[in-house]
Order: sequence, then structure tokens, then C-alpha cells
Amino acid sequence: MNKQEITVASKAVVQAYMETLMKGDMDALRNFFAPDATWTLAGDLPVSGTWTGPDEILDEFVPAMVARLVPESMEFEFEGLIAEGERVLAEWNTRGLARAGGRYDQHCLAIFTVREGRITAVREYFDTLHAKTVVFA
Repeated sequence: MNKQEITVASKAVVQAYMETLMKGDMDALRNFFAPDATWTLAGDLPVSGTWTGPDEILDEFVPAMVARLVPESMEFEFEGLIAEGERVLAEWNTRGLARAGGRYDQHCLAIFTVREGRITAVREYFDTLHAKTVVFA
């Protein structure tokens, strides 16, 4: 595959991943990740660090974040993708009510690395101070 074909294929994987996420189909998300995929969130939140493999990412990292939000209040708004080769930048908004009572309104960016049709790495960036004061208060 040439670079343009790799770009198109990588973008298609992340597009399908984001569509599945927006539908809330957490079980289907598992199939998008390579067995040794990593998800890294910088900062000093209780969920910051690197999570490895679909089980850690989807059974530990995601629930640790979502558990602090009122499930019925959660909304995702997908903004778009920019891709080059194996790397795809995804942009979305996450909104909801924190169990502590505050309004969570977060703009998220993540750089996905896609190889052989599977997500192998994600580096996510968002306002960790907002998350710390609203979600992890």
C-alpha cells in the first residue's frame, strides 16, 4: 500500500470506531483494538497513564472515567478526523453531569495509530484541570 492508501484505510478504521462509540456499543469497540494496543492519557488524574490491551482500555480505563458521570446525561458529539498515513487525529466533545453535581463539557482530541486495520495506540488530550475539578472533585 502507498501512503495515500494507508491514510484512507487508517481514517476509515477510526471513522468506524467513532461511529461505534457514538452508538454506545462498547462490546463492538473491542474488535477495533490490536491485542497489545495502548491508550495513553497525560496528566495527574486517577485515570492518567497508559492502559494496555482492549480489556484494560475498555474494562478499566473507560469505566473509571464514566463511573463518575451520570450515564443518562452523557452525550458525544463527533467533530471530525484528520489523517496522514497510520496516524489519525479524532476530535469530539463529551458532555454530561458529574455525579458530584457539576456539568462536564469536554473537548477531546486523540491521535490514533492504525496498523493492519487495527488501532495500535491512542494518545488522548483534553482539559485535565476541568476533569479534575468537575469529575474527580
